[in-house]
Amino acid sequence: MVAMVERGYKYRFYPTPTQAELLTRTFGCVRLVYNLGLQARRESWKQREEKVGYSATSAMLTG
Repeated sequence: MVAMVERGYKYRFYPTPTQAELLTRTFGCVRLVYNLGLQARRESWKQREEKVGYSATSAMLTG
């Protein structure tokens, strides 16, 4: 019998002020896109009780 060992690692980094600003902007954009997709899925369910999958959400956001 073979035992599987799971390990976890923690990493920490210290971005420069320029990198921190870029990360803040990037995460802000990611949050906006996620919330737009979530809103579209919720509205679809409330109005038509229709589930919208990942591929349809992705197509809507890239369109």
